[in-house]
Formats: sequence, C-alpha cells, structure tokens
Amino acid sequence: MKKKIILGIVLILAVICIAASMYTVEEDEFACVVRFSEIIDTTGEAGLHFKVPFLDSVRTFPKAVMLYDIPPSEVLTSDKQNMTVDNYILWQISDPKLFYQTLGSTVVAEERLNALTYNELKTVMGTLAQKDIINMDDGGERNTIYDGIAQSVDELAENYGIKVVDVKIKRLDLPESNENAVYTRMISERNQIAEKYTADGNYEASIIRNDVDKQVNILISNAQAQAAQLEAEGEAEYMRLLAEAYNSPEKQEFYRFHLALDALKKTLNGTEKTVILDADSPLAQLLLES
Repeated sequence: MKKKIILGIVLILAVICIAASMYTVEEDEFACVVRFSEIIDTTGEAGLHFKVPFLDSVRTFPKAVMLYDIPPSEVLTSDKQNMTVDNYILWQISDPKLFYQTLGSTVVAEERLNALTYNELKTVMGTLAQKDIINMDDGGERNTIYDGIAQSVDELAENYGIKVVDVKIKRLDLPESNENAVYTRMISERNQIAEKYTADGNYEASIIRNDVDKQVNILISNAQAQAAQLEAEGEAEYMRLLAEAYNSPEKQEFYRFHLALDALKKTLNGTEKTVILDADSPLAQLLLES
C-alpha cells in the first residue's frame, strides 16, 4: 500500500515537473527564458519549448507592430511661437533580449518612446518657423520632415531593442492667441498670390491684344494698298481704253461733243433755264452751231 502511495506521489511529481518544464510560444510573440533574473534563451519560433522546471521562468513580448498614441505636447518654433503637437508612433520589438534587459515591459517602452519622440520633435520644430509648418505648400515637404524625425527616433530606439516603423503627426494646433494672426497671414499670402496671377494675366492679355491690333493694322494696310493698286490699274486701263476708242480727230471731236452735251444737261436740270455763256465757251459754240 505504501509503495502504491509513494509511486502515486512520484508520478504526480513527475507530471508536475514535466508540465513545468514545457511552455508554448505563439506566432505573434517572442519568449525569453529567465533564470535568476538573467536571460538564458530567447526564441521567436512558434510551438512547444522546454525549460528547467522551477528554476526558469518565461517572459513573452509581442512580435507585431504596435501603435502608441502619444499625448499632445507643446513645442516652440524658431520664431518663438507655441504649437501643440498630437502624434503617434508605430513600433515593434526587434531584439527581445536587449528589450528585456533595458526596459522590461511595453509600458516602460512607451514611456521611453514618448520622451525620445518629444525631444526629437522639440529639436526639429525649434529649427522651423511657424510659417514653414503651417502653410498651403505641398504636403510632401512636411512628410520629409516627419520622415527625418522617424529616422532619428529609430536610431535612438535601437539601444532598447526597438524598431520604430513610423512617426506621424496627426494634428498641429495653435494656441488661440496665435490662430487669428496665422489666419490673417495666410489670407494675406493668398491675396498676394491672387493679385500676382491677375497682374500676370492682364500683362499676357495686353500682349495678345497688342499683337492682334498689330495684325489687324497690317491686314488693313495691305488691303488698302492692294485696293489703291487695283484702282490705279483700273484707271490706267480706263485711260487706255479711252485712248483706243478716240484715236482719231473725228472720234476726239465726237467725244468733246458728248462731254459738252453732258455738261449742258447737268446745267439745265433745275427750274432756271437761263444760261449765260462766254462766246468762246464750247457750249456756246455748240448752241450757236446748232
């Protein structure tokens, strides 16, 4: 009976020892085996693993990328303007052993990341004027600033076994005392740009109008010159035809007679039928001959 009891106890102890010597690692976590506060093994391989029972303990840390929403904080720009920065950081554990030795938990890690990010933001924002941060320029320029902050924080976080994936600024707020001044400055800048566009447009329009007027004047001048040339050619042709038609004394005499009749007709077209002519006048001679 005693043997059975002893055997049962031994079996129970064996089961306890076997159970205490095994541990499992999930797909999304690291596991550190700690013995007397010292890490003796780390693994990121999922599955069943073994350790020394009762002597070793296991600490697990997440392997996935984590988001830490940093509380808003105030920074000072180079032109001595206060701004409230609200940002977040994406990070993950890259070296679980170093992470455990330097920080020990994600709570402490977030506190350290908070300090590192704030210090870097304060340094970078301190080199920029407020107008360089809040403006209507291409957002890609500000993204370059944010990428530089993320890189700097990542380099510092490597000392704690942390990989910083990204740092993003959600919002840049202004104290109420500065908002009106900033809005007024931005409106003034937009108005100046609008005035410049208007002035440039008017200048281009004047160039186009002047060019059109010049082209119109050239066309009119050319048309008038062409008309004068055609008129001169017509007059010359008319005179040539007259010369051909009255190329004999008889024809010339008839032509003068015809012109005299036209002149007399035009003279006697009113109610007054009295005509006073000189004796040497062709009309007088014509009438006297008739």
